[in-house]
Amino acid sequence: MIELLGILLLVQGGGGLINRLLGSTDPSWFVQLHLLPPGTHVVASALMVAAGVGVLFGERARKQRRRSE
Repeated sequence: MIELLGILLLVQGGGGLINRLLGSTDPSWFVQLHLLPPGTHVVASALMVAAGVGVLFGERARKQRRRSE
């Protein structure tokens, strides 16, 4: 379940970031582009990518620790 959250953050953040960096003004299906003011889209998307990567790596490390016990 935690992996699903990490993947969701990564996809939403990465997609929103690509959407804005390519110059699209359509929010598409990226949640942060619908909820936040336009000036914060790139920063919010980058933070979502970082959070998703952090969650996925943290979960992977937790599973490896549990396996080695």
